[in-house]
Amino acid sequence: MKKVITILSLILTTSIAFAQDAEKPSPLEISGSGDLYYKYDFSKTGNIPTSFANEQNSVSLGMLDVILKKSMKKVSFVGEISFGPRGQFQSIPNADGTYNDSNSNSFHLQNLYATYAVSDKFSLTAGYMGTFIGYEVISPLANFSYSTSYLFTNGPFQNAGIKANYKISDKFGAMLGLFNDQWNKYQADPIKGLNAIGGQLSYAGKGTSAYLNFMDGSVSGTIVDLTATFQVSEKFKLGVNAADFSNDGKVGYTGAALYPSYAITDAFALGLRGEYFKYKEGSGDTSVTAFTFSGNYKVDGLTIIPEFRLDSNSDKVFVDSNMAPTKSASQFLLAVVYGF
Repeated sequence: MKKVITILSLILTTSIAFAQDAEKPSPLEISGSGDLYYKYDFSKTGNIPTSFANEQNSVSLGMLDVILKKSMKKVSFVGEISFGPRGQFQSIPNADGTYNDSNSNSFHLQNLYATYAVSDKFSLTAGYMGTFIGYEVISPLANFSYSTSYLFTNGPFQNAGIKANYKISDKFGAMLGLFNDQWNKYQADPIKGLNAIGGQLSYAGKGTSAYLNFMDGSVSGTIVDLTATFQVSEKFKLGVNAADFSNDGKVGYTGAALYPSYAITDAFALGLRGEYFKYKEGSGDTSVTAFTFSGNYKVDGLTIIPEFRLDSNSDKVFVDSNMAPTKSASQFLLAVVYGF
């Protein structure tokens, strides 16, 4: 009898333990990065107009980025908080839509959204999200180069709205969404509202991924964007980005960039970003060719990025060391990025 009672007690205790484990939500995931850099422009003044790393001859801050993730059954939540110039006034606009105002800008939410998995193949996401358009992102942890491209600077950073994702097969996916009337703003014009429609077709196979993106709205304009990554060999990787953007008044741009990189060792790789970018007639009707040579040395979560960059424009939009107009600009940069 005692044996029976003991066995029943063990079964009951084990069942309760299993039930508690099944109901226990996943732990809160915390990740992120911190970065800083030194940059020297050979004109002796900040000269290249792409995003971030724009302080001259100074050891300067990038940002401290903290990402919080939580999942429970079919619902997941992401919040990304960033502090510092790269994650605040250089990537989040002020209320009037302007940037680069460190005195009045205090916004530092890069992402704040929730996802509901309706099924294994279909999910809905709503909130303020890092854009699905483009190859480069705000966090330097995910980019090979520390400085950014013209395509990144002139494209969207974030999109607020709601989107539906559908897994067509193991390799193909699709997304369709409604977004606020303007890029990078979490509040829409109350009259315009969710004025923009966006979508994505994706492919992810062995060694290859590709994304065809578009967004169209009467305020935000129309952008079509292609990004792709090819793992050509164990050591050689090639990234591709091409985009065309247009809006009223012949405003817009078109451009393309290639991102070849080669892993010399497990810890050190060399890469190049070669970009051609052209502003349309209403945006200045100039073109620029930019080459960025970068190294990545990784050790225990830390990435050291030495970088040399040379930009050439069809017009004299840069200045030389005597502050005279010139068609070219060059800079050297050394950045450290720590991911956790």
